[in-house]
Amino acid sequence: MNRTIRAAVCSVAVAGLALGLSSCSEAVDQVDKAVNETYEVTYEVTGKNIDSIDFHGGRGKAMEPKIESVSKPELPWKKTVTLRGIMPAAVMPVAADPEGSQLTCKIIYKGKVIEEQSADGLVTAGGCTAESPITE
Repeated sequence: MNRTIRAAVCSVAVAGLALGLSSCSEAVDQVDKAVNETYEVTYEVTGKNIDSIDFHGGRGKAMEPKIESVSKPELPWKKTVTLRGIMPAAVMPVAADPEGSQLTCKIIYKGKVIEEQSADGLVTAGGCTAESPITE
């Protein structure tokens, strides 16, 4: 009898969790559609031995942005993008040969640095991510 009750309780809990997660995802999509405001950020990456740079370029959904990529970028690298709604700004430099790599990434909004990260030495990936300023 206890085993049956436990199985039933677990089933209800799993169903509730699944329903809650799908509702949360739908809520994020609804908020993103409602907040149709755009904002512009500039990504900057400096350093050496950077093989590629991945970044949110403004396409996709707020919480599932499409990642754009640049291979063998000329450094210093700078890109201005327009993002929409609650989509976070993100730039991720990658070094295939981490020995001696260095990097600094910045996200700039309205002339002000809103996120900055630096790393030296055995860097394989790093990056900067910032919340949408629209959510503040």
